[in-house]
Amino acid sequence: MTTVKGKAPNRRTAKARETRTRMLDAARELFIGQGYGATTLADVASAAGVAVQTIYFTFNNKRSLLKELVDVTVAGDDEPVATMDRQWYRDALAAPTAVEQLRAQIAGSRAVLDRVAPIVSMVTVASASDPEVAAIWPDDIDPRFTVLSNSALSLVDKPGARAGVSAAEAADLLYGILSPELYLLFVRDRGWSPERYERWAFDTLRPQLCAD
Repeated sequence: MTTVKGKAPNRRTAKARETRTRMLDAARELFIGQGYGATTLADVASAAGVAVQTIYFTFNNKRSLLKELVDVTVAGDDEPVATMDRQWYRDALAAPTAVEQLRAQIAGSRAVLDRVAPIVSMVTVASASDPEVAAIWPDDIDPRFTVLSNSALSLVDKPGARAGVSAAEAADLLYGILSPELYLLFVRDRGWSPERYERWAFDTLRPQLCAD
């Protein structure tokens, strides 16, 4: 009988990935529901249906688990691909006009905000109570601003960009309007649908960044 090579390793890889996803899903639910500080790795292991040693082997410690959870939530998957290398982001920057780039940027950013917004408050509280968690995301380095600054540099040089708007000003506007805090204010606190927020963000940013 001929043995098909690669089948067993593929199954093992898929099983390990499924287990990793289950642990991250359990951590997300518990961190949000009862708080990062109140949640133990044993709690996560129990909710995920794995041994606590599996949590330690996969993530090393609770802070690393939190960072992985945030990274996967921002990305939308566990592929090691940075935001600026994501297809949606590259497509936005490849748009031929400023208004088309802006529309694509807002749509892609809203999809990220849909995923990230539920964990923002939890991460803020965890960072305030645990200096080692706060050190994961230093105050002087904000990856979101880096991403949006790169978008702004592209947008202001395109046909249809509003004259006189610098890349720095465009970056500030994108950073403010497309922030998780503002998204939560409208969608969670004021009951807007995510689609309404996306339309409002476009209607608000278009006259600021694009010519009439």
